[in-house]
Amino acid sequence: MASISANELAARLLGDCLAGHGWDPDEADALTAAALEEDEYLAALAAKALFGGLAEPLADAFEPRLAAEYARLFSRVFSRAVPRLEAARLEEQYAVAAGMREAPGDARRVVVLSRVTLGADVAITSLFLNAAKRRYPGAQIVFAGPLKAWELFEQDPRLTHCRVEYGRTATLRKRLECFEALQEVCGEPDTVVLDPDSRLSQLGLLPVCPAARHFLFESRAIGGHAMDPLPVLASRWLEATLGMGDAEPYLHPRFNFDFGEARVATASFGVGENPSKHPGEEFEKAMAAHLAGLPAQIFIDAGAPGSDEEKRVRSAAAAAGEDGARLGIHSGPFASFAAMIAASSLYFGYDSAGQHVAAAMGVPLVTVFKGFVNERMLARWTPYGPGPVTVLRAGSYANAGELLAAAKDALAKITEQAG
Repeated sequence: MASISANELAARLLGDCLAGHGWDPDEADALTAAALEEDEYLAALAAKALFGGLAEPLADAFEPRLAAEYARLFSRVFSRAVPRLEAARLEEQYAVAAGMREAPGDARRVVVLSRVTLGADVAITSLFLNAAKRRYPGAQIVFAGPLKAWELFEQDPRLTHCRVEYGRTATLRKRLECFEALQEVCGEPDTVVLDPDSRLSQLGLLPVCPAARHFLFESRAIGGHAMDPLPVLASRWLEATLGMGDAEPYLHPRFNFDFGEARVATASFGVGENPSKHPGEEFEKAMAAHLAGLPAQIFIDAGAPGSDEEKRVRSAAAAAGEDGARLGIHSGPFASFAAMIAASSLYFGYDSAGQHVAAAMGVPLVTVFKGFVNERMLARWTPYGPGPVTVLRAGSYANAGELLAAAKDALAKITEQAG
């Protein structure tokens, strides 16, 4: 199969999974071998196909059958990437971890794994942290995850941090480097692991601890074909597992903003490293110009320094002309911008982290969704919280002008309601 590209192998395997056909083990092995190439450039390309072209589409469907298919297929992948792991044992680990059952009544340490993506850590993982702190008042609560995610919670005195970085564009070997570190922190006796379907554990497949102490919120299958958002499903799981169905999302960064009586709106043009979510530069520039004309101080997040997002944000502000000078561009860690969102009276953005912060904090928001693969994916990731949420489906409008008009109307309604 040397002549078949990694992208083609991923497409074949995905097609077989979606169709319910038996996928070819030789093709899975060939794709894994490509992702384990010594040449890092080639390995990274194959890893992109393996995760972006196969694992993520299987997850994004939110189809129970495909969750089980993922477990079978990627147990084989990871057993070849880490020879001491056996595929059958990985499937067994997953089956036990994903089984709905009550957690132990007591624990010396509780490790909550990060979802890696910031929006998911606000919408889902923060619920786990909230529930764990109250269910185990005498336990050490450890947040295991990247530094940028930890910054969302770092001022919480009940939490300690185990730094575990995960490269979403890294090679297969580098993605699995966190495994041993996780085993060290999770494998201690009297430790309970709460896993919100984390990429750190490869969605529950890696044996980061004995299976009996691994509790996996199988977000891709739980809820079946119902259309509930993920925070609702997470709350139900926490009720069944910890007896804590009243957990609420929260943030506790070191940053704090108090705008007093001033009307402040926040916005983000970030797409979470997924270009398919972007509604287009024509819409974006027109939206920036409209935001600049609102009767409020506007702050737009610049994203990572030197990123495409920063270039788009600065280009859109410049295109707004003199009004663009009224746009404050936030540069700095996302935790700082999250605190700014929490203190604002209005938020606008796309399907990315900012919308989940706004929803969790009850900030009225308008969000543009594009690139979702089915209705259930849209329902699962729709921001959920106590404040008003307006979701605009980009594909429901004939052009950027119609989408812009709908966004303007939604923002105007929120402004009117706020008085």
